[in-house]
Formats: sequence, C-alpha cells, structure tokens
Amino acid sequence: QLQLDESGGGLVQAGGSLRLSCAASGGTFSNYWMGWFRQAPGKEREFVAHISGSGRSTYYADSVKGRFTISRDNAKNTVSLQMNSLEPEDTAVYYCTGRASLSRTARDYPYWGQGTQVTVSS
Repeated sequence: QLQLDESGGGLVQAGGSLRLSCAASGGTFSNYWMGWFRQAPGKEREFVAHISGSGRSTYYADSVKGRFTISRDNAKNTVSLQMNSLEPEDTAVYYCTGRASLSRTARDYPYWGQGTQVTVSS
C-alpha cells in the first residue's frame, strides 16, 4: 500500500511556474503508474498527467500539454510535476496518486496524498 506526501504548492502569478513533488513509501515504487490529478472548488477531480513505472511513457491532459512536465526518480521514490506558464484556470488542489495500471479515472486509484493547494492569480 502506497503512502503519498505532496509538497510544493503555493501562490503564483499567471505566467509563473511551480514544481510539485510527491514522496512515496510503502510499496515497490517502480511497479506503479504515478499520476497527478487536481480538483477545483465545485468541480470533480480531474486527470492532469501520469507516468509509467519506468518513466519512459507519459500522458497529459490536453489542458496542460506543453506547459506541464511529469517526471519520476525511482531511486528516491519521488514523482514531480513541473508547471510552467500557469493560468488562473490551473488553480486547484493537486493530488499525487499511484496505480498498478494506467487509468485516467480518479475513482480507479486507491492511493492518494493529502493534496497541495496551487493558486494562480491573474
């Protein structure tokens, strides 16, 4: 069972950058697809990006493609999300998650961190 701990959120102006990190423990990290989802007030949790266990495959939501980059370090059991050119619409709580196989559906993921707030001001 994975335990996940996110960090790196904060307040940033539109056009700025943030880097989120997630530290994982309690499982064989390289066996898991790792992903980031986000949830804005009044909205459902939505897929942002995920990365395969090896790190060779990555997938992004259309809304963040070209602006966000997901990466992982299997030696350190961490996954990161570099967010550039941030927009007010990116404001949300960002969650780290993991799963043995690929899915873009939040309810398919059994393990979640506590979330980290990202606020982008216009």
